[in-house]
Amino acid sequence: MFLRFISLEFKSFIRSASVGKSIALKILLGFLAVCFLTAFLFLGVALYPISKELNPNQDPLTTVNNFVLLWLVIELFYRFFLQSLPVLNIKPLLVVPIPRSKVIHFVLLKSLLSFYNILPLLLIVPFGIFYAVKEKISVWNIIPWMVSVYVLTLCVNYTNFILKKRFADNLKRLLPFLALGLLLFGLEYFEVFRITVAFGKLLGLLIDYPILMGLPFLILFALYYWNFSNLRAKFYLDESIQTKSKEVSTVDYNWVRRFGKMAPFLQLDLKLIWRNKRPKTTVWMSLFFLLYGLIFYPNPTYQSMPAFFVFVGIFVTGIFMVNFGQFIPSWDSAYFSMMMSQNIPLKEYLNSKAGLMTFSVIVLAILSVPYAFFGLNILALNLACALYNIGVNVPILMYSGSFNKKRIDLDKSPFMNYQGTGAAQWIVGFPLLLIPILIWYLAYYFFSYETGVAVLAILGLVGILLRNYLMQKIALQYAKRKYDILSGYKQQES
Repeated sequence: MFLRFISLEFKSFIRSASVGKSIALKILLGFLAVCFLTAFLFLGVALYPISKELNPNQDPLTTVNNFVLLWLVIELFYRFFLQSLPVLNIKPLLVVPIPRSKVIHFVLLKSLLSFYNILPLLLIVPFGIFYAVKEKISVWNIIPWMVSVYVLTLCVNYTNFILKKRFADNLKRLLPFLALGLLLFGLEYFEVFRITVAFGKLLGLLIDYPILMGLPFLILFALYYWNFSNLRAKFYLDESIQTKSKEVSTVDYNWVRRFGKMAPFLQLDLKLIWRNKRPKTTVWMSLFFLLYGLIFYPNPTYQSMPAFFVFVGIFVTGIFMVNFGQFIPSWDSAYFSMMMSQNIPLKEYLNSKAGLMTFSVIVLAILSVPYAFFGLNILALNLACALYNIGVNVPILMYSGSFNKKRIDLDKSPFMNYQGTGAAQWIVGFPLLLIPILIWYLAYYFFSYETGVAVLAILGLVGILLRNYLMQKIALQYAKRKYDILSGYKQQES
């Protein structure tokens, strides 16, 4: 039965309309994966000498054991934000005589093949072998330790399942656990209770008492059964089609009527942002990343590399523009076909999107004015980057949107959700960020800092003056690719 599930997954992949982009994206991710695997392998080989250098008077295994708990916490953190849970389209399986338990076991066991479960092996195995050889102990004595630590990483894998299912949609539920974590960190930091050392001593007992290896397995089986029970409780057709009723507040946004023909589309966009998690998150992220400049502006290291300030200026004033604009028109994928069947001018529809992004850049530029504390040159550069974003980057994002053919489910969790991400999203990042840096640096290198600022501002103003002409050309591009976009939105991503 498991082979049949694997066959269905493979057919779902190769028969998708976006298989070409998916393969290209997987090749790119595969290259990055090889880089990470190589880095972790080198770290695993170097872990023994590093532990000897950190504490020459202590057994290297004890030194490593004292960091294992910290590593598990870090691993849980990045898994929560980066690791995607394995999915399977169960609706067709609910009407055929397939035991539900087999489907659930397949989904849970499928997660063991995750890339994130391979990385710890590249640390544990090389260090274990080096330790056994250098310390001249039997490999059979170190194997229980290696197996136990790896099983603990698998426990993190299934703990991540529970956290994402229970807390990803409502992070407020995580606050008690975060408070407990901060309390334990405080006890550790002030050396009131060294939980990492206590945990390390427990791991150290595995060398002399291999039977303790059963404890991590018990934890793993408990977490597995917990996940199995949760999934089985929701494995019903009613659970799949049932919708949650909730109270919503109705806002008319009558004030946007002053924008003429764009008003209906602006109202739809504002309601979309206000009522859905993923677009609403882009607003909060934009406000949070306003503080991004504090990493660079006060740091003396970057004072001799002012090109970084251009990146910060584009990023800080255009973070909403990028996060929202790169998924145009996928935000409307649920009802895009209905809109295209109406007598709706494409140019007005696109102008509303461009207007919303322009407004966001203006607001973020105003909110970034306090960076003038680090110098008027910083303020001038930020304002020039804002003009460049409005005049140049907004049309670039609008044009790249004509190549977006992947639908977006607005109800899904926004955290590290790559639904709707295709080749267009990866490619458009280069002209958005690299071109203004290159333009500014060339003007700065041959002339001066102020010349670079003036060039960016002038390019932005030229783009603003040509906005109407550019939007006409972009509307023609959307009209040409309209049916390709509609065809892509009909594809359900698994």
